[in-house]
Amino acid sequence: MENRFLGIIENSIKEYWELPGFSDYKGKTYYYKDVAKQIAYLHILLEQAGIRQGDKVALVGRNSSHWAISFFGVLTYGAVAVPILHDFKPENIHHIINHSEAKAILAGSSNWEHLEAEAMPGLKLAILLDDFSILLASEQSAFDARNRWDEYFVKKYPGGFNAAHIAYHAEAPDELAVLNYTSGTTSSSKGVMLPYRSLWSNTKYANEALPFIHAGDNLVCMLPMAHMYGLAFEILNAVGKGCHIHFLTRTPSPKLLLESFARLRPTLILAVPLIIEKMVKSRVFPQLL
Repeated sequence: MENRFLGIIENSIKEYWELPGFSDYKGKTYYYKDVAKQIAYLHILLEQAGIRQGDKVALVGRNSSHWAISFFGVLTYGAVAVPILHDFKPENIHHIINHSEAKAILAGSSNWEHLEAEAMPGLKLAILLDDFSILLASEQSAFDARNRWDEYFVKKYPGGFNAAHIAYHAEAPDELAVLNYTSGTTSSSKGVMLPYRSLWSNTKYANEALPFIHAGDNLVCMLPMAHMYGLAFEILNAVGKGCHIHFLTRTPSPKLLLESFARLRPTLILAVPLIIEKMVKSRVFPQLL
C-alpha cells in the first residue's frame, strides 16, 4: 500500500479512472476521471483567489458529490480542510471560521444564506458548493477565473486533461491535513488537529479490516462527512478502493434508507445506533435479506 495518504488518492484516481466514483442519489454521477477534472478546476479557483498551501479552507453543507470533491480538492492542493457540521447554528460556524483562521469557505446554499460575511473578516474566498460559483472574493482574478473557467483550464492543460496530469501535493507525515471541530455535545466545539499520518493509518486499517470491499462496489453515504467516522470509512477507504459512493443529500429517513439499500445493494452499511434502531423498528433489514 502507498505510504502517503495523498499518494493513495492519486493512485486510486488513476487506476479507477473509468469507474463511477461519486453520485448524488437519483442525481448526477461523477466518474473518477470527472472527479479529477473537478479537482483541477477547484485548484485553479484557489490559486487565483490567493489561497496558499497551508491555508485553512472550511467546508459546510449536506453530504454531496461536490462536498467530497471539495474535500479532496483542498487536500490535494496542499491546503488544510476544516469540515463543519451542516446543522451547526450560524454563530457557531462564524466562530469556527474565525477560530480556525480559515481563508476560504465552500458552503451549501442552505448554510450560506444564514451566514454573514462581515462576521468572518478573515475570509478571502467563498464558493457555493451547489455549483462552485463564487459568493465573495478579495481578488478579482478569482471572479475572472470562474467566469472563464474552461479557458483557464485549457490554458493549463493545452493538450487535454488525462490521468498523466494527476500529481498532487506531496505531504509530510506530520503535516496538518484536517482541523476537525467536535460536535460540542458536552461543551463548545474544540478543534482537533489531524496530520496526514492519521488519515493514512485509518485508511490502511480500513483497507485491511474490510477485505470484502472491492472496486466498483456500491456504498451509501448517510453519516455526515464532517464527522470523522463517516469520513474515514465511508469516504477515504471507499475512494482508496475505487468504490462507487452514493450520497443521500438529505436526512436519511427509514423510507429513504430502505429504498436506497434495495436499489443499490451496498456492500457495507455504516450507521450510528439511532439510525440502526430506526431501521430495525421500520423492519428495513428483513426486507433487504
